[in-house]
Amino acid sequence: MNFKVGDEVVVIAGSNKGKTGKIIKTLRSDNKVVVEGVNIVKKHTRETANSTGGIIEMEAPINASNVMIVDPKTKKRTRIGHTTNKNGKKIRITKKSNAELD
Repeated sequence: MNFKVGDEVVVIAGSNKGKTGKIIKTLRSDNKVVVEGVNIVKKHTRETANSTGGIIEMEAPINASNVMIVDPKTKKRTRIGHTTNKNGKKIRITKKSNAELD
């Protein structure tokens, strides 16, 4: 999986198609990501000593194959490639504009 926390992504499949957001969490073992404001589900929680009970809305994980990175230059979805910089460190780049990702 080529995604990191903080990457700006767009959903390309499913009921949330077209929505964009930042990655909050990556679940590498399940090949899933949690995107801010996407795939909102309602969770029923029991009252505890620390919190009140009720229905809360939270983001659920979606498959990493259903999201693509947003190119910082063109603001369109793109694929991710890998290359090495001058120091010999492996970096991620976008395929459309060869922009370096953090």
